[in-house]
Amino acid sequence: MLRTTLASSRALRVGVLGLVTVTTAILITSDSAEARRHRRHTARHHHSEAARESYSPQFATIIVDGNSGSVLTSTSPDGLRHPASLTKIMTLYLLFERLDSGKMKLDTEMPVSEHASEQDPTKLGLRPGQTIKVEDAIKGLVTRSANDAAVVIAEAIGGSEDDFARMMTRKARALGMSRTTYRNASGLPNDEQITTARDQSTLGRAIQDRFPRYYRYFSTTAFNFRGHTITGHNRLLGSVEGVDGIKTGYTRASGFNLVTSIHRGNRFLVGVVLGGRSGGSRDAIMRNLLAENIGKGATNRTVAAITERNPADANVQVADADDAREADSSPVAASEPAPAPLSAPRPASKPSLIAAAAAALPPPPAKPEPQAKPEPAPLTSGVIQTQQLAAIPGSAEPMKPVKVKTVQVKAGQIKLAAAGPAQSAPPITSTIPSRGEIPETSNAMMARAAETSRPEMPPQPANFGTGNGILGVLPASSVHAPAAAPAPQAVASIEPTRSLQAASQSNTVKPGAAHSGWIIQVGALESEGEANKRIDLARSSARGLLSKADPFTEVVAKDNRKLYRARFAGLERDQAEAACKTLKRAEISCITVRN
Repeated sequence: MLRTTLASSRALRVGVLGLVTVTTAILITSDSAEARRHRRHTARHHHSEAARESYSPQFATIIVDGNSGSVLTSTSPDGLRHPASLTKIMTLYLLFERLDSGKMKLDTEMPVSEHASEQDPTKLGLRPGQTIKVEDAIKGLVTRSANDAAVVIAEAIGGSEDDFARMMTRKARALGMSRTTYRNASGLPNDEQITTARDQSTLGRAIQDRFPRYYRYFSTTAFNFRGHTITGHNRLLGSVEGVDGIKTGYTRASGFNLVTSIHRGNRFLVGVVLGGRSGGSRDAIMRNLLAENIGKGATNRTVAAITERNPADANVQVADADDAREADSSPVAASEPAPAPLSAPRPASKPSLIAAAAAALPPPPAKPEPQAKPEPAPLTSGVIQTQQLAAIPGSAEPMKPVKVKTVQVKAGQIKLAAAGPAQSAPPITSTIPSRGEIPETSNAMMARAAETSRPEMPPQPANFGTGNGILGVLPASSVHAPAAAPAPQAVASIEPTRSLQAASQSNTVKPGAAHSGWIIQVGALESEGEANKRIDLARSSARGLLSKADPFTEVVAKDNRKLYRARFAGLERDQAEAACKTLKRAEISCITVRN
């Protein structure tokens, strides 16, 4: 009995001790877990506070008048910033080039690689092995800012994204964007991918001037892609009068970016905001800048369209940018850099390809001593004379003197004469015939003044003009003239003859110089003066689209009357169409003609 009681007591003690041990362990575990949760919460709180304090993207703005090219307002326009998805504007610029040249079409299918499908959102969700049409890729970039579609475009054009990025940088240099460097096609974070507000405004103007037909895609607010409706990020489209594009962008390093174009009435502005702290504040800043400056914009286009520079110069600058970085370790310095070329000079250990090629060339030969030019032969009265000729540069022997004949050249307007019966010139006399029939043009007046100041020519000797000249024998009479006919006058004349009358009598266009490119016609007037006035009016109303075109008038006989066509040549097709569209808005008739 006693043994049983002791065993029960021992079991009770063991049970109580075990209960106490388990309870203690539970309490310790709970306290440890609570402490860990508290530490994690405190760390997250401190990290969030630190992140909010460190998030201060650098700010920059610029508003440029697209008609005059002047800067209306700006804040740090040349400060280095990260472009984020504004990068896709240049991606589309290179794609529009391929479309414009016919190398690609809107329905061209582009393959999707594994690298393209692996891009971070936002994206269209493309999978390796699929294809996407060029037009869908364009809309995907301007609405959703799809990074996978941007890489598909890059690989379709450049072969790889790295090679395409070098093409983008070369194009930036050619457009004058001297402080912009691209490392990818999408704008995903890369410390070396930098730009400025001024450079982005240049690109925003250039893509409109160069590709007016394809620029309209930047006004897309939504599109349907494989059963899904894709909407855009640009909240100013449809909410601000006159805004027609172009692109938003955001990364943590860049802040909220925006490039905006506005056409209101005859005014045209391009605005850039970089480093906004939120999408809403960025949009509000842009609205205010446009509202404050739209009234300052010019109403007539006076600035020339942005053109590309020599591609060779762009290649050199890109090579320098690839091999040298700025002295500052961070590409986006806290203080604003002075406007200067982006890349540092190339180190001596890595000379550029052009410098290496130049060094490999043999030294140029010494310049020869400049030789005095021989005096020209004096003006004679038709008498054949001889003159000692100087040696040809580089020749060891002087030329032998030969007899030459001096002829009188009548000054007159250069015109192409139509084929017609040859007229025999009057016989040579010792007097100068009357010139009263010459129209009072500047060329004719100068010729008349020269003749009145020249002494009268003496009588010519027999068989004048039969000497052996440098070009051979100058015949004294026409080949087809009979022997008894008087010798024609040995005078080179470019004065218009009866051919003009023959041209006016036939219903044919007056011959003119060949003109290249597309032609636009802005009217057919009854006088050449009216045609020239129409050309001047069209040039001033075309907002700079005709600044580099070749103006000319062309005569055509129609219904027994003569008309003068006012035309411009030397245009690309899209330039001609854009110019005609602008002129028609100014109520000037315009048609395009393929030359």
